[in-house]
Amino acid sequence: MASLSDQLEEQRVNAEASLSTPGSAQEIRAQVAAMADIPLPPSSKYRYIAAENMLTENSSGHNMKETISLLQKLSTALNILEKYGSNLTNPNRPKYWRTVKYNNPVFRTTVDSIQGGRAVLNLYGYTNQQQDGLSFPDDVAQPDVGNVASVTLEVMCLRMELDMLIKGTHPHPEFFERLIPSLTVQDEEICTDAAPFSPTERPWEKQSLSPASTPSQPKSPFSPALSLSSLVPSKHTVNCTICGIFPVSAHCPTCTQRLCTECDQLYHSHSGRSTHIRIPVTSSKATKRLSSSLSTWQCSYCTTVNTMQQVLCETCDRPRLSSAAPSLQEEQSQPSTISEWQCKSCTVVNAGSSILCEVCERPRLATRPPVAPSRPTPTAAGLMDSQWVCQFCTYVNKTPAPACEMCFLRSEPAQSPSKPLPLSPVKDVTPLPAPPKVIPIEDPDLKRQRLMREEGLKLIQLIREGEKKGVSPEEVYTSMCVSGNSNVMPYDWLKAELPHVLDEICVMAASCQQEPNAQSNCSGGNNGQDGQKSNAVPLSRAEAKQAWLAAGGDNEKAVRQALRHRRVKVKELGSLGFNDVTRCEEALRQSGGDVRGALVQLQRPLLEPFHQRMWSDEPEPPIDINHPDKQHVCRRLLAVFDLPSWGRCELVLSMLQDPTATYTLEDVVQAVRESPDRDFIRRVLNKDCPICLSVFPHSKMRSLTSCQCSVCCGCFKQHFTIAVRDKHIRDMVCPVCTEPDINDPEHLNSYFSTLDIQLRDCLEPDVYDLFHKKLTEQALIKDPKFLWCSHCSYGFIYDGDQLKVTCMQCRKSFCAQCKKTWEAQHMGLSCEQFQQWKRENDPEYQKQGLAGYLRDNGITCPNCRFQYALAKGGCMHFSCSQCRYQFCSGCNNPFHTTCAVNQCTVTGLHAHHPRDCLFYLRDWEPARLQALLQKKGVNYNTDTAPGAQTGVCGVSEQKDEGTRQTDSPCGAQTQPGQAGLCEKHYREYLVSLINGHSIDPAPLYALDELTVACRRYHVDVRQGDGEDERAHFARLLKKLMDDVPLGDKVPRKK
Repeated sequence: MASLSDQLEEQRVNAEASLSTPGSAQEIRAQVAAMADIPLPPSSKYRYIAAENMLTENSSGHNMKETISLLQKLSTALNILEKYGSNLTNPNRPKYWRTVKYNNPVFRTTVDSIQGGRAVLNLYGYTNQQQDGLSFPDDVAQPDVGNVASVTLEVMCLRMELDMLIKGTHPHPEFFERLIPSLTVQDEEICTDAAPFSPTERPWEKQSLSPASTPSQPKSPFSPALSLSSLVPSKHTVNCTICGIFPVSAHCPTCTQRLCTECDQLYHSHSGRSTHIRIPVTSSKATKRLSSSLSTWQCSYCTTVNTMQQVLCETCDRPRLSSAAPSLQEEQSQPSTISEWQCKSCTVVNAGSSILCEVCERPRLATRPPVAPSRPTPTAAGLMDSQWVCQFCTYVNKTPAPACEMCFLRSEPAQSPSKPLPLSPVKDVTPLPAPPKVIPIEDPDLKRQRLMREEGLKLIQLIREGEKKGVSPEEVYTSMCVSGNSNVMPYDWLKAELPHVLDEICVMAASCQQEPNAQSNCSGGNNGQDGQKSNAVPLSRAEAKQAWLAAGGDNEKAVRQALRHRRVKVKELGSLGFNDVTRCEEALRQSGGDVRGALVQLQRPLLEPFHQRMWSDEPEPPIDINHPDKQHVCRRLLAVFDLPSWGRCELVLSMLQDPTATYTLEDVVQAVRESPDRDFIRRVLNKDCPICLSVFPHSKMRSLTSCQCSVCCGCFKQHFTIAVRDKHIRDMVCPVCTEPDINDPEHLNSYFSTLDIQLRDCLEPDVYDLFHKKLTEQALIKDPKFLWCSHCSYGFIYDGDQLKVTCMQCRKSFCAQCKKTWEAQHMGLSCEQFQQWKRENDPEYQKQGLAGYLRDNGITCPNCRFQYALAKGGCMHFSCSQCRYQFCSGCNNPFHTTCAVNQCTVTGLHAHHPRDCLFYLRDWEPARLQALLQKKGVNYNTDTAPGAQTGVCGVSEQKDEGTRQTDSPCGAQTQPGQAGLCEKHYREYLVSLINGHSIDPAPLYALDELTVACRRYHVDVRQGDGEDERAHFARLLKKLMDDVPLGDKVPRKK
């Protein structure tokens, strides 16, 4: 089972991930609640914020009430700090998120009023201290969301724990009681001999009882005149009547108030009370001191404990001595929502931005006006048939209901000032005999209200039924006005009679259009030109219906309005370029009077040529640069080539119209897309090919990814066509700078992958297939099972496990391991045993002597493993004819121009050779090489083989003859004691023995040779203090042999 620390860390990681990214608030709260429930002390739970210090420094109360009040204040500050952190983690941060101002009232009263608030802001990133606040440093562009999320998470967790602690629901309060001892201190009693009362009873909130109503009850010690000071046992009230805390300093006989100094100054500062005469009061008997709990006071409305200096409650902002339950007036004064307010006179809910009521036009803060006693006091005789006027909506109610039938608000009956109503009027009134019923005369205003209400309800019902049948409210109302028959439903009338009415309107409009005088009468007079036309287009039913609805069902008015609207719409279409009045009217008729629909109808014929050209099979005509209409050419350029702006089109046109220009349209368009600069465009359109020295635009030039060289498309294609057909795959490099270095395998793979894409569309299909074939062979060479035939140089994959291999090209056999021509004596023998047998039994091999030895142990390419029966003497730089790999024939290290060895200062083509390579040992004398072999006990030959040619060296080697390389015998003079070889090849023979037995030549180094070798391989050659030459030499030799190994690619098995 995971430990508590592991559980905390798991919850912390999940919560930080949810807080750093936009997520559900419920999910984050659930994760924070899970962290708060883990039973760990604050020192172990909070990693970033100093939770213990904040708790101890912000809870310095004397008892539990004071401590809880301070913890509530701390919780409020943590809530504000949580909002700061949430704003920083939110992608849509506020505009001024970088600064926190000290003069902000919320910040000043919450975060800045606790200890440790600014430290949390520093953790958020507000580390720049300014005169008016905190801010992020100028070099910080964005807040560290991960760090802010971690700090915010701990702030949320601490606030949640404080809330649970205050409410008494914390599962482990003992962790906080250790830090805050005052949480366990109970509140001291104010007075020991005072009468006890339950917590729900607050004596200062009880209403006083009338002496007449309760004569037998004893006087309660908690009368309304008593304040908190009355809890002290005293015969006389010695505390202030208003505040109830401070002792009385003056008595006002006029207003019968006993006030302290501060309340006296405040209460009598009013102009109406400034002339009152106060009598100073001196207390004759010292009041018993209250306990320390009088330094705070508890709000009677929200039960929040506040300090004595606070006049308003910190939570609900109510006065100190306000009652527990808010009055009806206070409840009604609260707005229903933040954006609305309710009028106190007519109860209409108005918008929050309005100052006056929309109905009664009374101010927003005006109180309810006094209402005249319009509702008589109900009596037993007239309780059932009385009528009364609602004081809110002025509606006359017929029944004595407690609420108005219209606004459903309760209207209290006016009380008679001379005689108060009894407490229970229904029970006290004796029922009287009912008077004879008299038919009342209905008031005209009441009748009007009743009819308006009935008609309104009927219209609403008809509109709702019409909406179900697809009839608009306007049509329902207009049909009711026109039909006048209540027996016919509006939607039935619309279905049966409206088409005939619309046709009549259309006929009347047509007659007005044909007769100029009638039209002048119908339209109210116009310019007279519209009446001259005899081919006017009649109205459509849709236009007639719109005019009929707008005219409220009046046909003549609808005709005038329809014709007026027709002329306005025709004029609007004329302003858009359509001056044919008949066509405009026909389009309006077809679109039902809609201008947009008419515009579509009128534009459709104009687009017909474009549609014909788009759907035709004929090719698009080329763009004529010399067309006289410049805008036409620019529009074609925009449509065909999708240029970014009209200015670019004009730039293309000006470049092509230049008399000295030899560019094509496509080249200029491509150049203009890249830049609007004319000089840049000219440079792009005039590129020199370094091979053919011709000028081409940039779009006609090709370049490789390995260099910055550019050649024309023709030269690019010709170069790689020749390279694929006549040369090796490694000759496919840049024709200008011969980059890249093919010997680097990493560059080789990436280079050929991009080159394949470039050659796909450039070369002929047969040449491209040949390139792929060579590329495939190049990849097959790297396969360990790939073999080269020793007879015809044919390569293939061999999966067999036998030494005898038969070439599929020439059908000859050879050994798969030593690559020698297969002989029957090789069967059953290893390659070493077969070579030993040939030296002992083959006369031809014996005649060759050491020349045959050097041929059998010739050069093997380390890249493709192709073997060459050649000596290594002469130049050590060898280039494989199969794979074009360039390497040293003595150590197989590559030759390259881009060196990968650190601290190398050599430029050009070079290789790095180990100290046992033939590159260095070929300069040694044969006697010195023989001495090195004798020191290690290795035998070597000095005599010429029997039957071998004497006087001339017969070792085969590669020679340069003109432009090609050939293999031919050496032909140099031999020396006595060198086994029939020339001195160069005899040294090669001795070095092959040294390499075959892995002999280190360093022990035979002289001091200067050792120093040069150490510097070559970066070995420190400095001589120590007090170190002699012998010790220095021995130390350098040991360090060179230990730190610098022999060549790892030098052929060893000979």
